[in-house]
Amino acid sequence: MPERPISVRRRVAVTGLGVVSACGIGREAFWDGLLAEPPEGLRRVDDFDPSPFYANPKEVRRADRFEQFSTAAAAEAVAQSGLPTGDPVRMGVIVGTGIGGLQTIEDQTIVRYEKGPRRVSPFLIPMVMGNAPAAAVSMRYGFQGPCENVVTACAAGTHSVANAARLISSGRCTAVIAGSTEAAMTETGVAGFTNMTAMSSSLTSRPFDARRDGFVMSEGAGMLVLEEWDSAVARGATILAEVLGGASTADAHHITAPAPDGSGAIACIELALEEAGLSPSDIVQVNAHGTSTPLNDAAEATAINKVFGAPGPAVTSIKGVIGHALGAAGSIEAVAVVLSMQKALIPPTAGYGTPDPEMAPIDIVAGAARPWTPGPTLSNSFGFGGHNGCVIFAPPS
Repeated sequence: MPERPISVRRRVAVTGLGVVSACGIGREAFWDGLLAEPPEGLRRVDDFDPSPFYANPKEVRRADRFEQFSTAAAAEAVAQSGLPTGDPVRMGVIVGTGIGGLQTIEDQTIVRYEKGPRRVSPFLIPMVMGNAPAAAVSMRYGFQGPCENVVTACAAGTHSVANAARLISSGRCTAVIAGSTEAAMTETGVAGFTNMTAMSSSLTSRPFDARRDGFVMSEGAGMLVLEEWDSAVARGATILAEVLGGASTADAHHITAPAPDGSGAIACIELALEEAGLSPSDIVQVNAHGTSTPLNDAAEATAINKVFGAPGPAVTSIKGVIGHALGAAGSIEAVAVVLSMQKALIPPTAGYGTPDPEMAPIDIVAGAARPWTPGPTLSNSFGFGGHNGCVIFAPPS
């Protein structure tokens, strides 16, 4: 048999960012929100108007809120990037979510109960299915390559970005719109998380703080345009960052609790470093999952400490401001990482003030944004079910 040709790994450029978050809609408002005092209570996306992103009100009504978020974030990312050109079969879309169209499920269940099955919307299934946002984005921009949906709880956004980068680095795609979205803040969704005691009883997000008692629920979407580096350069795109590598592992431990020794997270971080061709000393910043839950933060701190030592790289969690957007968290945080490089500032971990004496020592950015010389940055996401995701970005060079 003839020998298979040696594959050449292609560089992956980030050329567009879009975000819908509880602390701001759009990149600049989002960044300003990360540096401001966090709001109180649940972190909803207020004053969101989906109508500019759809042809007419009928289209808006036929899209669940989680799809609307991703459509808006994708539009901002593509507007910044400029729509990549080329073979549409080599242009893809990956949009993750943790839960999907929960508001539509809840609304239509009430309709069926109160008015009977014949009154249930014929658009129920297309609105609730987890792949609806990816399908909507692919149709809007005519991308005919891989169109996929990742559903790995709170790791979905990071997995989507890392998987999209591999489609480009392997040569399968020249461009991929990637990210994740979530809109699960329904009465039932909030009740479910509250009753499982995952939510903070005081509705205060305090990542890594000794007083942390659970996360504060949020919603939103983050979307990135990823391109093959040389193609982006050739069309004159502005390169915002580079995706160096990523990884995915499973704790195989518990449906909600992380492995307490951080073993799954450690393996994921180390594999991401391996794919990126980096050593631990190369990482300058860690954008932590940092949910403000007692078990997650302790396990993540243990993992960071074991991989990087003390004091290690600067560590921040933006969930002190934006709350926990579940499946959307990882891609919103990916947007924050790239903006952090552009602004030469690391946003502080809002809510952190009391060190936990029982937690492994890590260098937490707190109190105010920290100036830095942008360098390789690790972004972590760890989800229910033991799903671990890591992705590494670097400033363009």
